[in-house]
Amino acid sequence: MDPIGPGNETRTKHEQILHYIQSLKIGTKISVRAIAKALGVSEGTAYKAFKEAESSGIVSTKERIGTVRIDRKRREALDQLTFGEVAEIVEGRLFGGAAGLEKTLHKFVIGAMELDAMLRYIDEGSLLIVGNRVGAHRCALEEGAGVLITGGFEPSPEVIKLADERSLPILSSRHDTFTVASMINRAMYDRLIKRKIMLIEDIVTFSRPADVLQSGHTVSNFHKLSQETGYSRFPVVDERSRVVGMMTAKDAVGSPEDTVVDKLMTRQPITAAPNISVTSAAHTMAAEGIDLLPIVDRHRKLLGVVTRQEVLDAMRFAGKQPESGETFEDLMWTGFMASTSVNGQDELGIAYKGSITPQMSGALGMVSEGLLATLMTQAARRMIRETAKRDYLLESMTTYFVRPVHIDSEISIIPRALEMSRKFTKLEIEVLDPQGLAAKAMMTAQMIDPY
Repeated sequence: MDPIGPGNETRTKHEQILHYIQSLKIGTKISVRAIAKALGVSEGTAYKAFKEAESSGIVSTKERIGTVRIDRKRREALDQLTFGEVAEIVEGRLFGGAAGLEKTLHKFVIGAMELDAMLRYIDEGSLLIVGNRVGAHRCALEEGAGVLITGGFEPSPEVIKLADERSLPILSSRHDTFTVASMINRAMYDRLIKRKIMLIEDIVTFSRPADVLQSGHTVSNFHKLSQETGYSRFPVVDERSRVVGMMTAKDAVGSPEDTVVDKLMTRQPITAAPNISVTSAAHTMAAEGIDLLPIVDRHRKLLGVVTRQEVLDAMRFAGKQPESGETFEDLMWTGFMASTSVNGQDELGIAYKGSITPQMSGALGMVSEGLLATLMTQAARRMIRETAKRDYLLESMTTYFVRPVHIDSEISIIPRALEMSRKFTKLEIEVLDPQGLAAKAMMTAQMIDPY
């Protein structure tokens, strides 16, 4: 029997595969071919279900490891690396303990000391990075820690057996200890930066049903739902909960109560995925002039809705949080200070003064054009934050490079607001060095209110 085809049979097979995967024990290795054979479906159908299971966070596929049944990933633990992610980062090979790949580690310990001293630092949830020391491998597993063997060495059969029993991964990497420690540390640092980026899935309660209209409902149903909720905009979904339209009070004006909403609604409305940033959603809603955004999966099935007010509230909250981890933009801006004086002459507005360091140089030994443009946008953002207590989303920027800027030069960046309203701003930004004007930009941006 070929399960691939139209109708309910395909959907049933698809759901059957997902249910089967969810019933597997955490840590179980699985494959498309094995699932297809076990359930009597084609490999194409199994592959599609695998991809959905992976995007849902119930399986994980990693090079040199394969596909493993895992606990659903939690956004709250974004800053914590799993053992499986460590294996991918260091190009590691898994020898045992596959059931523990999705466990998170809270620290790593470098095994460059005597065993007794090493044990004082090893505890449950840590990762021991060590060379070919069998005794250390065994002790770490007994203490509840995973093991990463450097230098390409392999663990003993006894240690592999213990790793499987304790569900603690034992990995091997061809890199040396210093290199793998640096790679893991860099990845952990990057997670700190990502943690500050708020996603739609962080603010939408997907377990709470959204207020929706069904395809086939009438204007009367719309008015009733509007009175019950106080809202005037609702997604319209079909029998499989897929978003097929958006119905608003404007659409309903002047229409008889028995008119079907399918005839009045806006078809193929703008939607968003749960993993987009809140800032991206704010830009979409402002640009399109919409106050409610349906959140859908890749099949357009409705997961929830988010309002413009919820997005703005989230951005205000994020703007008040302390910085965690420095981005390249933060590093570029290090050393720049706000000033109201330019070349000894008092001017209205704010100027930002700083030095061009050797790390900012381009191929010809001058400051790179891309970095100079970034410094101008950084100055503009800080000026708007300090004077208007707002932020912006860049729409366009035209940059003029008058002449090269040498490294070690002292420069001033002066952003001036030509127009500024509640929704838009137009800025002129100048870069001055000791010889005068070096670069200039004209920028238009969409204003947002995160504070």
